[in-house]
Amino acid sequence: MEHILGQEWEIVPAGGATGEAFFAKHKGQQLFLKRNTSPFLAVLSAEGIVPKLIWTKRLENGDVITAQQWESGRELKQADMNNERVAKLLKKIHGSKPLLSMLERLGKSPLTAEIILQIIEEDLDEDLRDRDIIVQSIEFLRKEIDHIHCEEMTVCHCDVNHNNWLLAENNQLYLIDWDGAMIADPAIDLGMLLYGYIPKQEWDEWINRYGLTLTDDLLLRMKWYVIAQTINSIQWHKSKSRFEEMNKWIQFLIDLHRSYEN
Repeated sequence: MEHILGQEWEIVPAGGATGEAFFAKHKGQQLFLKRNTSPFLAVLSAEGIVPKLIWTKRLENGDVITAQQWESGRELKQADMNNERVAKLLKKIHGSKPLLSMLERLGKSPLTAEIILQIIEEDLDEDLRDRDIIVQSIEFLRKEIDHIHCEEMTVCHCDVNHNNWLLAENNQLYLIDWDGAMIADPAIDLGMLLYGYIPKQEWDEWINRYGLTLTDDLLLRMKWYVIAQTINSIQWHKSKSRFEEMNKWIQFLIDLHRSYEN
């Protein structure tokens, strides 16, 4: 990184799972550098969804380095997820034609409920497959699959955890970490956000702020995708031997089913 920016820049790793991200600082200017980011980043920047893209450079070895303006600020707290601005930004993302067009140009095809269920059934290991709560969940997914339809597939972030929302010091709200973006039913994002952060009695109001009505169809789609994503999270944490996190998601799944029985 030093030979790209110059020796006068202070460059430190930014952490993260890939080790491909860095902070750079020089004379009051701060940049966020990342290696081999998708061209999708340029459209996200142009739409004001992530901090501004400053430049892109291709190295001799074929790697591409991107530099974004580093925004000081804070992650959203769990309670912040009920803020109207979160609903409005998510609606902007789901309604963005430039974002959808770019993902299509990058070769992304829609992630349907049928594909998601097929992946779950192929990837789930035997130990998890035999657990009662997983058996109950997969039975639900199979039973309702024919009722899961979406008229308009959109760009979905697929990980709307509060840690991925950045409120900058200038009060600009961003949604960052787009590595898992897909073309899918927006109920994927809506379900995980509502189930994860919003009390059930406030769902109707939140969805109204987003710009929809909380219909039985939307409720079913959100529940279906939340159960599917939770099973995927359980499998992923187990594969990484992160058993504490795996058990938290198992309990989340148990509580989800129990809430519908009461």
